[in-house]
Amino acid sequence: MVALKILFWISLFIVFYAYVGYGIVLFLLIKLKRLFKGGYEPPKITHDSDLPDVTFVVAAYNEADYMVEKIENCLDFDYPKDKINYLFVTDGSDDDTPDVVRNYQAPPGVEIRLYHEDARQGKIAAVERIMAFVDTPIVIYTDANTFVNKMAIRHIVRHYEDPKVGAVAGEKRIRLSEKDAANSAGEGIYWKYESTLKRWDSELKSVVGAAGELFSLRTELFEAVKKDTIIEDFYMTLRIAQKGYRVVYEPDAFAAEHSSASVKEELKRKIRIAAGGIQAIVRLAPLLNIFKYGVLSFQYISHRVLRWTLAPLALPIILIANIILAMGGSSIYQVILGCQILFYTMAVLGYILETKKIKLKAFFVPYYFCIMNYAVYRGFFRYLGDNQSVMWERSKRADNVSV
Repeated sequence: MVALKILFWISLFIVFYAYVGYGIVLFLLIKLKRLFKGGYEPPKITHDSDLPDVTFVVAAYNEADYMVEKIENCLDFDYPKDKINYLFVTDGSDDDTPDVVRNYQAPPGVEIRLYHEDARQGKIAAVERIMAFVDTPIVIYTDANTFVNKMAIRHIVRHYEDPKVGAVAGEKRIRLSEKDAANSAGEGIYWKYESTLKRWDSELKSVVGAAGELFSLRTELFEAVKKDTIIEDFYMTLRIAQKGYRVVYEPDAFAAEHSSASVKEELKRKIRIAAGGIQAIVRLAPLLNIFKYGVLSFQYISHRVLRWTLAPLALPIILIANIILAMGGSSIYQVILGCQILFYTMAVLGYILETKKIKLKAFFVPYYFCIMNYAVYRGFFRYLGDNQSVMWERSKRADNVSV
């Protein structure tokens, strides 16, 4: 029974630390750093003539419905037009996506370059192919179905005034509407919390992986990755951090996308990301060496590795051990078991309400939390079976939304 109690408390600590405790520790570390070193102030670029040339890369696969809106979004950036190169890569698209880009009438002085191949080999293969055509010191990547704010490029490039910065990650936002289902609210709350952790990660040392919706890097630091890499944005930016550069988080440069149309659609994304996360952990094994990489390893393990490994594994252990220990008559274990039963009951109710399109936010977070951890199990077995395709399976997104 003593061994079971130890297992229970260790498992409970892992889950608490991975999802809440690390945030508390990070907050305290940031407060201490500000006390002794002051807060972080990004460099400033005062004159437009000092702004660097950038290449803005849009990756699209069968996104014809979004392409005109996306192009117009790009052309609306508050940045000198003669300092932006627009590259649209549409490899594998068999709808009108390439034609929409090709036929778009850009304003005078603006060139939109289309790169298209009929063969579909995945996003990373397409990006690597066009990097040979990038001749600017900074390259920015985004997806076709996202809305990027007008000032994003200015906010991103200022960080590169610091030679220690190798990459800059933008913020991902979820575009919600009053009609959103359970997954939309859960997804939005999750990303708001993640954004807070990323801001603190960035201030402490470095962001541990960027989201592909909007991120950038120094062109000279780009390196080809294996073609079967599932979440290349995460892997690419962590490799830059591994080389000793900072990956900075810039919340004032954001990409907003529609929430998933349903939990089923969101689950597809989560399973793929989980499989990619486990793949990345294996390939970035040296980063687990905290004696070599110090704070970066601490951040990486706390923020990413635990969520893709030990935390999901600990959840059933906590429940089973709690049931056995509560049967022994201890009031503390009975109270904790009661809290667990309430939590999972709320998750089940969240599932039922989602299927009925009834919106009660109190149940959304428990439901989304369970979906996230279930996706890790599915992703783990996909990774073991080596049957996760490098090609994205497009998820249906919700419509009629605003930022």
